[in-house]
Amino acid sequence: MSDLTDLYQSVILDHNKRPRNRGRLPAATRVATGDNPTCGDNCTVYLRLDGDRIAAISFEGQGCAISQASASLMTTQLKGKTAAEAAAAFADFKDIVTTGRQPEEFSETAAFAGVHAFPARIKCATLGWHAALEALKQPDQPSPS
Repeated sequence: MSDLTDLYQSVILDHNKRPRNRGRLPAATRVATGDNPTCGDNCTVYLRLDGDRIAAISFEGQGCAISQASASLMTTQLKGKTAAEAAAAFADFKDIVTTGRQPEEFSETAAFAGVHAFPARIKCATLGWHAALEALKQPDQPSPS
């Protein structure tokens, strides 16, 4: 196995074992859930916006290592971005997981390039991202007390 493949696997394993931003975001004003009935994965994404910028983001869910690691990575990639920047980040991520394209510069998202070889896993990898984009489309809701 190449050093780069080892690095990519370690990124996925690390995000799966030590997920970032996991748990309900108490101050969330937007929430959306994605489900993958084929394999049982689910992911709920919580957002709090500051204007058009994602001020805080978290997720809850269960599923395979790919879906959970991708949701964790997604939260680190989207925090601080505008809705348009988040959509562009998702488009880039989706291109990586569907084609296997390696970005010109190293990015943790490149760790998911190998998913393209397993078409059934593409939905696992994009589940949290779809939920986040759906949450961005929702109107603000009052924060739960």
